Amino acid sequence: MPEHSSGAGRKQVLVRLDPAVHDALLRWAGDEMRSVNAQIEMVLRDALRGAGRLPSDAGPIPRRGRPPKPERH
Repeated sequence: MPEHSSGAGRKQVLVRLDPAVHDALLRWAGDEMRSVNAQIEMVLRDALRGAGRLPSDAGPIPRRGRPPKPERH
């Protein structure tokens, strides 16, 4: 599966899901006021942490909303 790096050190990964699984994720994400992408990342991180496989150098989950504007010099 191809992976592409985005600008801020985040990886983009194509995931194919059963439509019923996607619908369930969409509802769950909506209940928690998250995007489906953020919900998938939360589920994966929780699973990795539970299995003792979350890397210690894994960065934090990006905050919701727009990224801060760059400072002007």
